[in-house]
Amino acid sequence: MAKGYLVVTYRKISNPEKWGAYAKIAGVAIPKLGGKFIIRGMPVKTYEKGMNERVVIVEFDSVQKAMAAHDSPEYAEALRALGDGADRDMRVVEGLA
Repeated sequence: MAKGYLVVTYRKISNPEKWGAYAKIAGVAIPKLGGKFIIRGMPVKTYEKGMNERVVIVEFDSVQKAMAAHDSPEYAEALRALGDGADRDMRVVEGLA
């Protein structure tokens, strides 16, 4: 079964306090829900139309587990803490193998 990846790219963190509260909750919840942080930080270099903003990639055993983690009550708590504190793009992508 192919792994599932939660891929997040930030456009802007407008409220660092809300983002910090979100990061604290999500940073504990995601591993408990089966996720492994692969990337969590700022780009070293951007190309083409890349934005110099935070990127997060989380690996799960499957796409279904990635979606279940996102839709869980634990992660919903993190999203409530974030509220309008950031503008970002989030997607679930299936791995190649």
